[in-house]
Amino acid sequence: MEPNVAHGFGSEHQAEKPTQILRDEHRLIERVLTVLEGLSQRPVAGSLGEWKKAVDFFRHFADACHHFKEEKVLFPAMEEHGVPGDGGPIGMMLMEHEEGRSFVRAMLAAISLIESKQEAATGSLLKGAEAYIRLLREHIQKEDEILFPMADGVIPEDEQRQLVKRFETYEAEEMGAGVHEKYLQVAQELERAAGS
Repeated sequence: MEPNVAHGFGSEHQAEKPTQILRDEHRLIERVLTVLEGLSQRPVAGSLGEWKKAVDFFRHFADACHHFKEEKVLFPAMEEHGVPGDGGPIGMMLMEHEEGRSFVRAMLAAISLIESKQEAATGSLLKGAEAYIRLLREHIQKEDEILFPMADGVIPEDEQRQLVKRFETYEAEEMGAGVHEKYLQVAQELERAAGS
C-alpha cells in the first residue's frame, strides 16, 4: 500500500503521529454523523438501507477500528508516560466509548424491530441516533482539543512513529486489507444517497 494513501483519505501525508491518523479518521466519522443527521429528518421506512449502512460504519469503522486503536495502542502509551488511565481524560474517553457502543446496539435493535414490521421502534431509532450524534460530536472535540495534544506532548517522537506502525499492523491483521478504503467508499455512498 502506498504511504500517501495508507489511511485511505486520499491525503498527501505519511503520518508520523498516531494522533494525526486518529484526527483524519474523526473527519470521516463526522461526515457520516452528518449523513445520520440527515437521515433522522426523513421517513425511516424509505431509508432503512442507508440507516443499516451508517450503523454498520459506526460499529465497524468508528468502534472496531478507530476506538480500538485508541484503547489498545494510544491510551496505554499515554499511561506509560504518566497520564492516569482511571479518571481524567482517558477514563472519560473510555466511558464515552462504552456509551457510544450502547447507542449503536440500541439502533441495531431498533432497525431489526422495524424490519419485523414493528414501526413503533422508529422512535427508539431516532432517539438513539440523536444521542449518538451528540455524544460523538462532543467526544471528538474533546479528543482533538484536549487528549491528542496531551498525547503529542508526553509521547516521544520516535515512539509515536512506532505507534503508527502498530496501527498499521492492527489494521492488516485484525481488520483486513483495505478497511479504510472500504469505509471511505461507504461514507461517499451514504453522502450521495443523502444528497450531501
